Amino acid sequence: MDNSRTPLPNKLPAKRFNAQARGPLHGVRVVDLSRLVAGNMLTLQLADFGADVMKVEPSSGDSLRAFQSGGVETFWKVYARNKRSICLDFHHARAIEILKELAKSADVLVESFRPGVLEDMGLGPEVLHAINPSLVIVRISGWGQTGPYRRRPGFGTLVEGYSGFAAINGFADREPVLPPFFLGDMAAGLYGANATMVALWNDRLNGGGGQVIDLSLFEPLISLLGPQAASYQITGNVKARTGSRSSTTAPRNTYRTADGEWVCVSTSTATMCARLFHTIGRDDVLKDPRYATVAARLEHVEEVDAIVGEFVGRHTLAENLRIFEEADVTVGPVYDASHLMVDPYVVQRESLVQLPDDDIGMMPMHNIVPRLSSTPGQFRRPAPMKGEHSAECLIELLGQDRFEQLIADGAVYQHPAPQTQRAPQAACAAPIEQ
Repeated sequence: MDNSRTPLPNKLPAKRFNAQARGPLHGVRVVDLSRLVAGNMLTLQLADFGADVMKVEPSSGDSLRAFQSGGVETFWKVYARNKRSICLDFHHARAIEILKELAKSADVLVESFRPGVLEDMGLGPEVLHAINPSLVIVRISGWGQTGPYRRRPGFGTLVEGYSGFAAINGFADREPVLPPFFLGDMAAGLYGANATMVALWNDRLNGGGGQVIDLSLFEPLISLLGPQAASYQITGNVKARTGSRSSTTAPRNTYRTADGEWVCVSTSTATMCARLFHTIGRDDVLKDPRYATVAARLEHVEEVDAIVGEFVGRHTLAENLRIFEEADVTVGPVYDASHLMVDPYVVQRESLVQLPDDDIGMMPMHNIVPRLSSTPGQFRRPAPMKGEHSAECLIELLGQDRFEQLIADGAVYQHPAPQTQRAPQAACAAPIEQ
């Protein structure tokens, strides 16, 4: 199927980076050794609110850079915004020395090596805490630092299958369906950011000192899937794959409109269900014993969907939305990115914005989430080039002579060369609106 289409106009509000901006986490220093999605999602939450996140990349760069669209590092540009980049040769004899210096003045260190690798590098928690007793060490892995699977590779796909997510996702007569995005990694990143702030609070407010956060990809995801274990224990039944339908209410599905678009419908309360059938001119439905209760409608869900689908299919998307909105019925559009770029709600709410970009001029991306009334997050800097801030970060710690020697020895990589380095953002120092 050809899903290509002529790009729609972009109505997203333009923002600018303000290098002088400070967020509520100003002064928190984070050394991020992680790769790919979970760690970058975690440290983005801290960076967006002012933490100084120093991405320590290998000479090949963070693997997230390889996730591109049309040759552009789109994932990197979105999830590495507000961060700085140091580039090291991790195999060089002096790399560990540099990492120890970084850890000495850091508040947080994030890593996503397979369990045991940090210890093999000579940077285990006992070593790091001897250097910096207050350091919060976040250890991201697929299966956790303990247990029989601790040494196994742990990409999110395996976790999305193992957790039970894929088993309940999709349709009953089809194969289990994995999510089409990095669900396990993203969930772990959000959990990890929360845990990091808890640990920092415990150190700063309670004097608890540093600690290790054991963050698997598996456990955050299993926590999001509802009380499946409890339900199975009570009933002996596992949750079935039901597509877009619900196992607790009906109608709940997606329905195609007359112009080939889609709407989604939710009737989670008896009042909303009655209002929907009244709006489509079918007050008789709830008087029929086959549809009068939730249990009855679930038993006859095919017929229920046919009734709703017939009405929706006779009207365009715009007509459906107008009819149901006027009746205060919970029906909404099924949108993709092409819709979102021009949608009045998204534009006015500034859920998506666009920021200056060296490759495409302006880069669309999600706004800072959530919105704090007094201390909002800030767009301070674009995602860095590999090693863009090696000098800026390391000269402060090591001194000019020592830094230049590390460059000469090949332990540190600096890109671009100083004479072509990206210009400061001071010219873009307009106040940022949240």
